[in-house]
Amino acid sequence: MGHAEFTLRDQLQPRQISLDEYWMPFTPNRDFKSDPKMVVRAEGMYYWNDRGEKLIDASSGMFCVNAGHGRKEIADAVHRQLTELDFIAPFLRAHPKSFELATRIAELTPGDLNRIFFVNSGSEAVDTAMKVALAYHQARGQGGRNMFVSRERAYHGVNFGGVALSGIVNNRRKFGPTLPGIAFMRHTHLKENYFTRGEAAQGAELADDLQRFVALYGGENIAACFVEPIAGSTGCLVPPKGYLKRVRDICDQHGILLVFDEVICGFGRTGKAFAAQSFGVTPDVMTMAKGLTNGAQPMGAVAISERIHDTIVAAAQDGAIEFFHGYTYSGHPASCAAGLAALDIYRNEGLFERGAALSPYFLDGLWSLKDLPAVADLRGYGMLAAIELHPAGGPGARGHLLQKKLFDNGLHLKTTGDSAIVAPPLIAEKQHVDRIVECLRKTLAGI
Repeated sequence: MGHAEFTLRDQLQPRQISLDEYWMPFTPNRDFKSDPKMVVRAEGMYYWNDRGEKLIDASSGMFCVNAGHGRKEIADAVHRQLTELDFIAPFLRAHPKSFELATRIAELTPGDLNRIFFVNSGSEAVDTAMKVALAYHQARGQGGRNMFVSRERAYHGVNFGGVALSGIVNNRRKFGPTLPGIAFMRHTHLKENYFTRGEAAQGAELADDLQRFVALYGGENIAACFVEPIAGSTGCLVPPKGYLKRVRDICDQHGILLVFDEVICGFGRTGKAFAAQSFGVTPDVMTMAKGLTNGAQPMGAVAISERIHDTIVAAAQDGAIEFFHGYTYSGHPASCAAGLAALDIYRNEGLFERGAALSPYFLDGLWSLKDLPAVADLRGYGMLAAIELHPAGGPGARGHLLQKKLFDNGLHLKTTGDSAIVAPPLIAEKQHVDRIVECLRKTLAGI
């Protein structure tokens, strides 16, 4: 079979690009390569495809471009950093911006989550958080705590640790068995809570699954419970009222660490810096990525309680490595520069507050789609929402068709299965919400 070819019509000149060599992630590659969806430029709230057509971005790229596309401040900061110091190994050496960025992040995190470990992605952040939990319990003489609790419909990245914690079946079934010793609480998507805006009234008692595992396995064997405050990739599952606090209380009673995966929720998506602050529950460890650099450079981080950090460090001999973990590109200079510039934008433009102010209008717009026959459920909180479709043609088929048709109709968003996840940049205005809702209505009516 000859090379599949595609003409990329950019501003310079047409170029022939083979589509054969690149194996795309999380993509039906044969389907894509028979009908490519190419993007060549981005600015503000918009993408442009290879034909010069404008698409509004309804999912912040992939929940990361919270300050909008093409931010010159970030590009300039990265350029300056690369010309000044392009790389230094993070082992036994350092550069000032890694310490500066850690300090700036700690100013945003709740409680005493003031020790920051840099990684390169949300997936790496989750695996790092698992290691932190194990190291902490070992340091305090409880090395028998090596079980983890997660939830059905959870997504915690694609490394083997995160896959083991994931409760989305297609992320597990091809690669199991993964790690042993993982127990899964039930998810919180209850029929009686369909079409609820914000936190639902029913379902807080589902947190008692954790108590059942304590009784079944022994709390002294459980290292940590991993929870997305809002389960994002599975389709925006907002926690019921009181649910997160109940999980927190059970963890406290049995010495179990509570880890919040805030890779999607972080950096203003819920109206605060982190969902932990929006819901008033502080975890022991918190993962983040995506919005940390506004998507401009790969980067993630883990925020760790001072208590946990100090326990791990104190258990090591003087002069010894306290935590045998890290990555070549941990705290990369260019990523740190991007992170600092992104945090400046969030602060200077009040984007977390802007998102909180726009949220009611945004959710009103999405709930106006309730009458459409294709819509099975609507869920949302802050500037994050999901439209769940009635299945048609097999699980996920309708959702996949929707995102393809939306692209052709001038809108970009992320679908998971039969749920469309809507999360516009925090620079959005009412006119952008109107455009997103208009395109969704038009497209949903035709599938």
